[in-house]
Amino acid sequence: MNERPVTVLIADDHPSVRAGLRLLLETAEGVEVVGEAADGATAVQQTRRLCPDVVLMDARMPGMDGIEATRQITRELQAEVLMLTTFDLDEVVFGALRAGASGFLLKSAEPAQLIDAIRRVAAGDGVVAPEVTRKLLREFAAAPEADGASPSNAAAPTSSEDAAPRKLSPYLTPRELDVLATLGRGLTNAQIAAELHVSMATVKTHVSSILAKQHLTSRMQAAILAREAGLA
Repeated sequence: MNERPVTVLIADDHPSVRAGLRLLLETAEGVEVVGEAADGATAVQQTRRLCPDVVLMDARMPGMDGIEATRQITRELQAEVLMLTTFDLDEVVFGALRAGASGFLLKSAEPAQLIDAIRRVAAGDGVVAPEVTRKLLREFAAAPEADGASPSNAAAPTSSEDAAPRKLSPYLTPRELDVLATLGRGLTNAQIAAELHVSMATVKTHVSSILAKQHLTSRMQAAILAREAGLA
């Protein structure tokens, strides 16, 4: 029996970009494009209506931008969001991840990398472009040395609601702390299962519990929390 395809909504304000992405994805096995949006507000509406597995979201769009659209979509637990942009600026990277995006890729990514990222995000893994991963690691590594800054200030918040760094919930179990630490290191579910000698189902259960207890919307937010807390 064939598995259900991963359904994707493409949100980008350039018609030519949407057309190119649709052509690419429609030739990929196991991926189905179910809709398009030219701005953030339409992306939110289309996500509510079509219930895609993944929203391929452009960061910069007129009106409601991709970061605010991501915040609304993930807050409602409507879909996973993979941010796709030409920019790797700090405010875009941190804004997207703090808004709840499950992944972040540059538009220069190879087609195979993009398709793989969509599948991984749909499966519950987080994906960050290598260029962005290096940027994040540099930020966290440099923070304690810069004017006495603490790791909790490493990723500058992008909105008032994110201004206060999150604290670890006292209700996290020792095993959940282990899983949270591996998320901070960027491990996939399969890698976590192998390292902790548990099943994939157990890993997914722990990740879901961590997100619920910490009031987070994505594993990428959990990874940021792990690094802020010094677990990774």
